[in-house]
Amino acid sequence: MKIIYLITMEHVNITVKGKVQGVFFRKSTQEKAYELQISGYVQNERDGSVYIEAEGEKERIDEFVEWCRKGPKNAEVTDIKIRKGTFQNYEDFEIAYV
Repeated sequence: MKIIYLITMEHVNITVKGKVQGVFFRKSTQEKAYELQISGYVQNERDGSVYIEAEGEKERIDEFVEWCRKGPKNAEVTDIKIRKGTFQNYEDFEIAYV
C-alpha cells in the first residue's frame, strides 16, 4: 500500500502596520522566511507599513503569519491584514526597495 502526501501550497499578501520600520522588520522577516523555507519578498511602504508576499507550504505560511503578528523584538504591530493571493512561484525571499 502506498501512502500519498498532498502538500498544500499557499500564497498570501500581508500588510503589517504599527512601529514596523526602523526596527529591522524586513531583515527579520527575511530570516524567518528562510528558516521556514518560504519564498516571496518584503518591502517598506511609504505610509509606514510593511508589505509582504509569501508563499510556501500552508503549515509554514500559517507559522510565518503568526510570527508577523508580533515581528522582531523592537516592533510594535498594531494591525495586520492577510489576503490570499495568486501563486507567483518565487524562487527566493528578498528584501525589495520602493
